[in-house]
Amino acid sequence: MSFDVTTVRKDFPILHTLVGKKELVYLDNAATTQKPQSVIDTIDNYYTSSNANIHRGVHYLAELATEAYEESRRVVSRFLNARSENEIIFVKGTTDGINMIAHSFGERYINAGDEILISTMEHHANIVPWQLICESKGAILKVIPVNDAGELDMEAFDELLSDRTRLVSVVHASNSLGTINPVKTIIEKAHAAGAKVLLDGAQAVGHFPVDVQDLDCDFYVFSGHKLFGPTGIGAVYGKYDLLETLPPYQGGGDMISKVTFEKTTFKEPPGRFEAGTPHISGAIALAASFQYYEGLDRSALLAHEHDLLEYGTNLLSQFEGITLIGTARKKVSILSFTMEGSHPHDVATVLDSDGIAIRAGHHCTQPLLQRYGVSATARVSLAFYNTKDEIDKLVESLKKIQVLFA
Repeated sequence: MSFDVTTVRKDFPILHTLVGKKELVYLDNAATTQKPQSVIDTIDNYYTSSNANIHRGVHYLAELATEAYEESRRVVSRFLNARSENEIIFVKGTTDGINMIAHSFGERYINAGDEILISTMEHHANIVPWQLICESKGAILKVIPVNDAGELDMEAFDELLSDRTRLVSVVHASNSLGTINPVKTIIEKAHAAGAKVLLDGAQAVGHFPVDVQDLDCDFYVFSGHKLFGPTGIGAVYGKYDLLETLPPYQGGGDMISKVTFEKTTFKEPPGRFEAGTPHISGAIALAASFQYYEGLDRSALLAHEHDLLEYGTNLLSQFEGITLIGTARKKVSILSFTMEGSHPHDVATVLDSDGIAIRAGHHCTQPLLQRYGVSATARVSLAFYNTKDEIDKLVESLKKIQVLFA
């Protein structure tokens, strides 16, 4: 069954925007995805009919808001196939989630001489927090290299993994290259060595099903705005028996059982990790984005995205003067490239004049781009609401750029 992209596009009001006199061609989905009307309406409905603080209030609105917030936790739990909603912690996004784990797990389990293993293709959000922990704890950060195609060197991973490895933290799908990593193999090998595993799922959850029980990862982190939800909200999945052992990331209201000036006791997970008033409307709208996504024909959606990726890859591969950066065998729909004679920022600027939105820069993966000898790429990132016609418009605009900078 084919994917009815024309009907789906009607659910996203922003896709009908005009950029000057040109129809918007939105190809910057790895940075953030657009929002269906149902998500927008959910945010509006919260503020117009159930706005109140959660958990401690006993009045009508507080009970409405609390139930909606906790139902969202259940929705996320089901989406990831967690064992329990108590394994889901709401955070600001992937960056916030990784920092939370780095602080809490690092405080409890990382000591001098221990090793943390990441990969060359990590987003800065999965590099810098571990550098900070290593500096404060006297631990050692090790890095899995990638090959020319943008795939992890698994032989090197085997050599780097040791009985001193306490944590392996890797991206599920690369935001710069699109590479889908063999995370299940990584998890199995890490566990055999006694290490825990965190997966950065920011670019994965919006492209293919994620089952945390099947993966057997210890932590999984993602951002809502990359899954057609609002900004400022995301979630951490953590195995409950592990979360129980971790100290809180922040102190404040709602994460405590009892406070005296002598001592504070903390709630059980997930409450222990959600200090202060959370992003209530964001969490509720996050659930709405999941429900929208799950209401689509997932197999047809995945086939459509794969078709778009193949179509775009073939066109750009045949384009003289364009070099694709990242040609892994398994990819999400991301196409990073350089164009001979044109800086990526110039490419993006000219494309914008034709109403085409892409991303240009280092994509918060400076060490990865240095590995390929470039400081920036132009990045096209596709979602299920994109079309082959939009890719054709991209190619026609690139041809104009080639002439312009010849």
